[in-house]
Amino acid sequence: MNTPRIASLVPSATETLVALGLAPWLVARTGFCIHPREALAAVPKVGGTKDVNLDKLRRLAPTHVVLNVDENRRETADALRGFVPELIVTHPRCPADNLLLFEQLRAAFAHLPGVNERAATLSADFQTALARCRALTWPGERVLYLIWREPWMTVARDTYLSTLLAEAGWHTVPDVTGGEHGAARYPALTGAEPWLREVDRVLLSSEPYRFGEAHVAEAQALCPQARVQLVDGELLSWWGVRGAAGLDYLRALASSPAA
Repeated sequence: MNTPRIASLVPSATETLVALGLAPWLVARTGFCIHPREALAAVPKVGGTKDVNLDKLRRLAPTHVVLNVDENRRETADALRGFVPELIVTHPRCPADNLLLFEQLRAAFAHLPGVNERAATLSADFQTALARCRALTWPGERVLYLIWREPWMTVARDTYLSTLLAEAGWHTVPDVTGGEHGAARYPALTGAEPWLREVDRVLLSSEPYRFGEAHVAEAQALCPQARVQLVDGELLSWWGVRGAAGLDYLRALASSPAA
């Protein structure tokens, strides 16, 4: 298949495909696929990650659709198999999986100009950032990473985000796993859990809920002994081309002196 027509239904994957030089072959994206803005401005939107407009996507006649186990629905993948020649299913579960992702995408589009070289660069940059993070000794901290309020919601230990934070010695609480996919990966809190008083640091994400300065006092009341920080959720939770920058951002956060 020499001339692919690529649809990406995952923001992290879309950004990574562009980094690999594949923007000219992108024919569809979700409304959440917003980076890099200029490269995607003319690419049609086909709904969201959970509510893909399958009729519109069918009309765009993709030869490849990039999906993610955590972000897209199984029913979507099942429906796509009826009219898409090749599905590329991604599932980075920890930072090191970015290397597997780069190879997965490289292999799918290796025949296109520059893809092999760009994939090699992305891999090298990521390995360098990971080595920089692992070269330091980190004190262990109990971290509550909040992604929502009313109710408070956080991340399970086996999410990409949690395993990224662990590279800086930050162990997310509660100590639960959520499985391959589904709501259990993002547990809700009542706010009355006794372990909240033992949290060392609270991170307030910029997505999917946009926490701001107005929420800091509320989070501080939730975890009175903790340091509360607003953080860039895209840098910490988006994988792929963001992986290296995410590690560097994490290293800077963990190295900053306590307020």
